Amino acid sequence: MDLALDNKVALVTGSHRGTGQIIAKTLLQEGANVLVHGMTQQQAEDSVGTLGAGVPVWGNIVTREGSDELLAQCERFDTTILINNFGAADAGTWQSQDEDAWLLAYQKNVLSAQRLITGMLPKMAEMPWARIINLGTVGSTSPNARMPGYYAAKGALANMTIGLAKEVAGTNIRVNLVSPGMIHTPEVEQNYMRMAAKKDWGDTWEEVEAHVAKDIPIRRISRREEVAGLVAFLCSPMADAIHGQNIRIDGGQLGVVN
Repeated sequence: MDLALDNKVALVTGSHRGTGQIIAKTLLQEGANVLVHGMTQQQAEDSVGTLGAGVPVWGNIVTREGSDELLAQCERFDTTILINNFGAADAGTWQSQDEDAWLLAYQKNVLSAQRLITGMLPKMAEMPWARIINLGTVGSTSPNARMPGYYAAKGALANMTIGLAKEVAGTNIRVNLVSPGMIHTPEVEQNYMRMAAKKDWGDTWEEVEAHVAKDIPIRRISRREEVAGLVAFLCSPMADAIHGQNIRIDGGQLGVVN
């Protein structure tokens, strides 16, 4: 399927690693010009080297200064696609996370996106079409007891996304939220393999994943490539009728508390 993304310019925040890097790779394969973001110049340049393409851009978007640094670099491009992939969760509980931890979670997962949207929105509004896609989590509506600041912040991001979609109604901009469930990453696999050794779940990931995903209807956890594929489709002109949606990609774990 041709997603008609040739020569479109996309900024993918946090694309120096993980799911963000896979999203950048997928968009590059679809012909887009990708601004590959790292929190530092070295991270961005290393990621471009790994991907074999893309333009490195950088800035610590947890801060206002870093966000402005990134926006200044993007000014010379006609960016039609903004993917706010960057976000981070810090371990903690209601008792261990103080007010500063909650404020940091909000900086990482809400204001990092809000600052870029606010900075890029006027220029995007002048383009024939544009896309803003935020990366959330199913935990924004089905949170765990742990990491309360993170899930509260992701809930705010979800709310912000819908409000933004209403704000730009009637324009060329489409806004959506992609909410993954658990994603298969090297870190997730390593953590569960350690747990499996204690619970005698088996020695291979295939054996262990059957236990991890026993409550997931598709009986496995989502892959980063699947998240990236969904994001790429939402970037496409073919997704023009999809707007203001919170789209879960969790293997059918509807209503299940993580």
